[in-house]
This record gives sequence, C-alpha cells and structure tokens, in this order.
Amino acid sequence: MNPELTLRSQVVISNDIAGTVERLRNLKTDERIVEICKLDPKDDAFKVDDAKLAIEKAYLASEETTVIILAAKSFSPIVQNKLLKVIEEPPKNKEFILVTVSKATILPTIRSRLSIKVLSQTIEEEALGLDVAQLSLAEVYAFIQTHKRTDAKQMKRLVERIVKTAIASEKFDLDEKTLKLFSDAYVALDVGSPPQFVLNTLLLKLLAKKRR
Repeated sequence: MNPELTLRSQVVISNDIAGTVERLRNLKTDERIVEICKLDPKDDAFKVDDAKLAIEKAYLASEETTVIILAAKSFSPIVQNKLLKVIEEPPKNKEFILVTVSKATILPTIRSRLSIKVLSQTIEEEALGLDVAQLSLAEVYAFIQTHKRTDAKQMKRLVERIVKTAIASEKFDLDEKTLKLFSDAYVALDVGSPPQFVLNTLLLKLLAKKRR
C-alpha cells in the first residue's frame, strides 16, 4: 500500500511521476496548485530556468496556501542549490513538493529541510564498475581506460550515475564549486567536448574532494 500523500512541503520518490502529480492534484481543497513538471521523456530534467520560474512563483503574493509542485526525472545539484534558499525560507503560505524517481540524487542540504516520502523506487541499475565511495587514483585510471571508446550519449548516463552515487555516499566534500562541476560536465558533453576528457576531469576533481 502506498503511503498517504499530503500537500505539505516534502520530496516524493516515485517511478510514476505523472501519476503521483495527479494524486497530489486530487488532494486539492482550498489550496492553489502551481505545477512545473517535466514529463516529456525527451525533456525530463529540471533546468535552471525551471528553478528560476519556481522561485518567481513562490514570491507572488497570495493569501491562500500555494502548493508548488516541481516534478522531473532528475534535479541536478546546481538546480537543487538554486532552490535551496526558497525551500529553506519559503515565503508566507507556500509549500514545495519535489517529485522525482531517485532518493540518491537528492542533496543532503535538501534532505535536511524536507521530509522524504518513498512511494516506489527505481529498479537497481547494473553495476557501475567503479567503487565511487572508495575512489582512488588507480581506480580512476582503470575506469577511464575502460571507457576510452564510450560515446557522448552513453557518457552522459555514466556521469549521471557517478554523480548520484557520489552524492548518496556522503564521502565527499561537495561544495558549491564541485556541484557546479557536475552540471558543467553535462553541458560539456552537450557541446561536443571529448567524453573521455570530461570523465577524466570529473573523476580527478571528485577524488580531490574525497573526505580523508
């Protein structure tokens, strides 16, 4: 049986994002609902512009309770940091609900401010082939050699999994500069940077941030 949903600030983990948003919508009584949802499989990542729109909506004056539902398959670290202040100190009568598929992608700073309700979680992915929590220079070198011929599309998925695992492990000092590096890696792959160079840069920077 699925846990009971409420229109209170929280993170909801669900494989069925569209269905979960519909369930939240049906809970409406006298609240105002604002939805910023990325449900298109070709465009299912929450972007910085979406975060800016959410913040604008949050600061619109309203006497009634406004529930802002933000739903996407992925929220990058830079997007979560963009939303952090408004989530930490929400304007009067504003509630934020984030709906996404993986608890591992939610930053500790967000987890500390919003309760997390798990409806369903993603199926375990195949082994990454890299022990991110125990990252070492030797492992970085071996992993890069393994992916010498990985193309940009596959590399984006690989980078996303590395980022998820690094965040979930809580073994790294992930300051704002490092979190921006994660987002920059996606952008670099989009604009044609060599996939192996992007992977090498990401892993070496991550290794430098490993807690001793």
